[in-house]
Amino acid sequence: MTVYMVERDLKGISMEALGDAQKAAISKAAEMASHGTDINYLRSTFAPEDGRCMCLFDAASDVDVKRLNDEAGLPYHRIVPALDLTP
Repeated sequence: MTVYMVERDLKGISMEALGDAQKAAISKAAEMASHGTDINYLRSTFAPEDGRCMCLFDAASDVDVKRLNDEAGLPYHRIVPALDLTP
């Protein structure tokens, strides 16, 4: 599997709505995985000053990550392969 980074512009989002969006991503990933799709939500980083949000998913393809975000109703600009450098 590959790590994919989803880039979002969430400027002005409330902390409640941000939490709801994260829950939606986690829930949709679990649902898709339970139906046989190799996908897992890893983590998100949010910069409130300018609204940038980067979400990481471990998945078999960017198509699966796109489908997850589309079905969960989560906005994004692009989805790119990434390196997760968490120690």
